[in-house]
Amino acid sequence: MRRLAVLALLGLVACSGPTEAPTQTPGTPPGASATASTSTAEPTAAPASTDTSEPTQSAETDPVPETHEFTVTEHESFTQPWALAFLPDSEVMVVTERVGTMKLRYADGTVREVSGVPDVVVGGQGGLGDVVPAPSFSEDGKIYLSWVEGRTGDAGAVVGTATLDVEAAALTDLTKIWEQTPKADSRGHFSHRLAIHDGHLWVTSGDRQEMDPAQEFDNNLGKILRLTLDGQPAPDNPFAGEDSPVAHQFYSMGHRNPLGIDFDAEGRLWSSEMGPEGGDELNLIEAGGNYGWPEASNGNHYSGGEIRDHAEGDGFIAPKVFWNPSISPGSLLIYHGDLFPAWQGDAFLGALSGEALQRVDLEGENATEAENWPMGARIRAVEEGPDGAIWLLQDGDGGHLLELRPTN
Repeated sequence: MRRLAVLALLGLVACSGPTEAPTQTPGTPPGASATASTSTAEPTAAPASTDTSEPTQSAETDPVPETHEFTVTEHESFTQPWALAFLPDSEVMVVTERVGTMKLRYADGTVREVSGVPDVVVGGQGGLGDVVPAPSFSEDGKIYLSWVEGRTGDAGAVVGTATLDVEAAALTDLTKIWEQTPKADSRGHFSHRLAIHDGHLWVTSGDRQEMDPAQEFDNNLGKILRLTLDGQPAPDNPFAGEDSPVAHQFYSMGHRNPLGIDFDAEGRLWSSEMGPEGGDELNLIEAGGNYGWPEASNGNHYSGGEIRDHAEGDGFIAPKVFWNPSISPGSLLIYHGDLFPAWQGDAFLGALSGEALQRVDLEGENATEAENWPMGARIRAVEEGPDGAIWLLQDGDGGHLLELRPTN
């Protein structure tokens, strides 16, 4: 186990790199060595404003600091980890690995492999994906999970439910409840992030690198979907009146590869999305909204071809924040905990090509880049623990589980 103290400075870093790198080689936090050690490092940061004074932390004048110093503790490693979730009323963590395995990680560091996981298609960006406990988990052990299924030249993401027996480390009663339509022969842009909120299941569905389907009503590619908890279209969805039955699933459309989804304290839905070359986005998702892909983007095609930028009056909803050069956001957390009070309500994005943790200040419907901490590795997932600690998963073979806590 390795600890690294990080000084959280007000500012940000523009991280460049390809939006979706095919290699998945993890690193270690700056200043850390291959053996257990304690060291310190500071992020490279540019001032967010001309005010460079230190945050005032007097209980009489400003009881809440502007930001926090934190310590990173490195825990166990996993094989191409993709998602993590804490089970309700428990410190047990579920970790999915893209290669098709699921692990239970206990508070003492014990890791057990779960049996009964579905067969998955592993290739490109595809494999085992997200996992979230059902609202009824404490009573029935039900979880939701996503994965890629299919055959050679024909694959797509699906979502299913299963019963997780924590004591036996086993899944039973696996049932598929939703699938991407149509399947495609590409191995990218599955997205398949999950969230449960207000009695509904929310699913992100990428454009499968086909682009045009994101603007079409006869498929569910390039969309964010709002479903009942059994996988059916929510009856009051914004496109429920369309002739195409699949459109009844849509909550929003015009998305490329939304790999993060979360809700703020007021119930607003936010999503982080990988753009093309540049143009990564943080979006506030509106019912019935069209977010422009592939007609509008603040990035360009990898071939060098231009895409018109978002512009007022173009009929599309522009991102609240975008990044160019890319950071490649692979996940999204909106923080609700008490451990880092200055960050309550803020968004945290794990950056893949950016190899960083990015904080965005959220104020109502407005968003502003705040801080960027280089992590020395591609960050695949970010999650809040039961006590408010922030947990990260590095991407790739040997990707470590990282725990962030305030520096004492």
